[in-house]
Amino acid sequence: MINNPINKAAFSINEKHSNNNSLRRFIHCLFAENLIDKKRIYWDTDHCGYIYKLKNAPDKILFNNMEIYPADTFFNYGDIYLINKNNQKEIIQTTDYLLDKLVDELDIKFNHNNINKLKSDIKNSINNDINARNYRTKWLTQINSQMEEGNIRYFTDWVAEQYSVRNAALFLDQWGSLEGHPYYPTWKSRPNMSFQDVAAYSPEFNATVNLTIMALRRDMAYVESLPHVSNIHEWFLQQFPIVAQQWVKWLSQQGKDPQQWLPLPVHEWHLNHWVKQQAASLIEDEILLIDGPQLETKPTMSFRTMLPTDAANRAFIKLPIAVWMTSEMRSLQAKSIHMGPRISQLIDDILNHEHGFNGKIQSLREDMGIYYRHAIEQDDAAGRFLSVVFRCAEVYENNDHLLPITVATLFTDLPYQPRPIFTELIEKSSLTPRQWFNHYATVILEPCISLFLLYGVALEAHQQNTQVLFTAQGIPEKFLIRDYGDGRTFLPLLNQRDYQLQAYRWPGILPTVFEEDIEPVRTFLIDACLVSHLHELAVHLTRYYRLTNHQLWGELKTIVHDIFKQLQPRIDANLWQHEYQIFMNAPWQTRSLLSMHIQQYTNYRIQHGLTNPFRLFPEIISTP
Repeated sequence: MINNPINKAAFSINEKHSNNNSLRRFIHCLFAENLIDKKRIYWDTDHCGYIYKLKNAPDKILFNNMEIYPADTFFNYGDIYLINKNNQKEIIQTTDYLLDKLVDELDIKFNHNNINKLKSDIKNSINNDINARNYRTKWLTQINSQMEEGNIRYFTDWVAEQYSVRNAALFLDQWGSLEGHPYYPTWKSRPNMSFQDVAAYSPEFNATVNLTIMALRRDMAYVESLPHVSNIHEWFLQQFPIVAQQWVKWLSQQGKDPQQWLPLPVHEWHLNHWVKQQAASLIEDEILLIDGPQLETKPTMSFRTMLPTDAANRAFIKLPIAVWMTSEMRSLQAKSIHMGPRISQLIDDILNHEHGFNGKIQSLREDMGIYYRHAIEQDDAAGRFLSVVFRCAEVYENNDHLLPITVATLFTDLPYQPRPIFTELIEKSSLTPRQWFNHYATVILEPCISLFLLYGVALEAHQQNTQVLFTAQGIPEKFLIRDYGDGRTFLPLLNQRDYQLQAYRWPGILPTVFEEDIEPVRTFLIDACLVSHLHELAVHLTRYYRLTNHQLWGELKTIVHDIFKQLQPRIDANLWQHEYQIFMNAPWQTRSLLSMHIQQYTNYRIQHGLTNPFRLFPEIISTP
């Protein structure tokens, strides 16, 4: 831990919050993934809490403020105790200790080295979370002072006044980067980075990062681009006018023909900790030139997708960084380079044909990707840490009256009060929480379900990839979707609509284009859009406003039903009936992230089924 210039009381509060946050996430994953037996938990009147009876020991675990929601969602917001056979209580304050008590209960094969690695990653995540919250204490003080000086009541109004639409989207993306994916037990784990590096490069610290624009010899590269990118160098000059000229001048001064080289941005940490060592032979052979001009950027929520600070630069830059973050080493595989632009073009074509599904969706398309591929060896795997994807940011210029807020940011506390940002938007809208949620869910689900049922395209519309555009009154109007490299599609449905998509295939790389079974595509949609996004929003709204009867899941069921009915005339009857029954009745399939971690990611497609919350409502509920 480092010494921050922050009072000890605030540090203590943040430390307790981060530890409780870790426990809450861990318990959430345990029950959701059926790693412990839910049948062994019961309400205990004497202790006024839920008791879990260990099956392999006489002890019990008491959760004294457990809240249970649909879809097997167990959240604990209070203290946790171990009760021994003599009825003596001992408080459980760390995930480590809880894991020790539950390790023999886990319904999964593992070895203890994996458990120790999980403990280590959780500890690293907690420490990073504590330090981020310490920084947040100072950051929100600055914001509150500026809001008071400007006599501005709402945080979102302050953001809209302070920044252009583009920069407001970036600022809110960084503000919402504290939590990460709701089902990751190691949500801030970066074990091979020092804390100084974490603070210097992470969005939750409002970081600014310099990229170096390297040069990759053109004959040693593969490029995938959209049709309008007819000339790579002209496109690069249009998107990055100043640094592109500097890059050309730098190459010319070395006697190099810029046309025989391609611009390859690299993250500062990755350059110093991976490229200089692992790509030393490419540097020595002058296949890769690493001393190019600098470009100042800020990291978005994903940590390795960067946006230049100067708005004259018009594209995001997605990069590989050889850091283990949450679940994997953050490479940028050839699959993403190939499929990002291809799916971008496909979605652009569909949205043009469908008029953006009533104007509810816009795309942050990926114009171009580049990766190192040896001219003779042609090994796609070799370039996974020497690659880049450029994502177009022009769409922000067309939304100057709307405020883009990344979904994860909606769950983040306001600077002036410890309550989620969505509460401010609901207050501004003058809608009831139920009405606001209905409007929000319709905006998200109409395009997502339509793309899936009509075209076999699944958008990964989870909390990090989705930005919702709100009016000044806090009402959701449409959303932006991004990150297509891993997008899944079902080719037969696409072909039926006269669309084509060339699949990328490479040994050992999981496919994303499917021809035999639509299940992986459906699961991708349900996991991202329903489980990780709308279900989580329903949980948080229900908890904050103390809503009863699980009414928001009833709203979701009605919305899904209505969208299916609207699309029915355009869809094969058998397909419609099959998919309707699965959405309404089958378990919601989602990724088993804790299980994957325990088994050290030997299988990236472990999944489990959550009890379908729509089954709570035998009849469709009419929205008032």
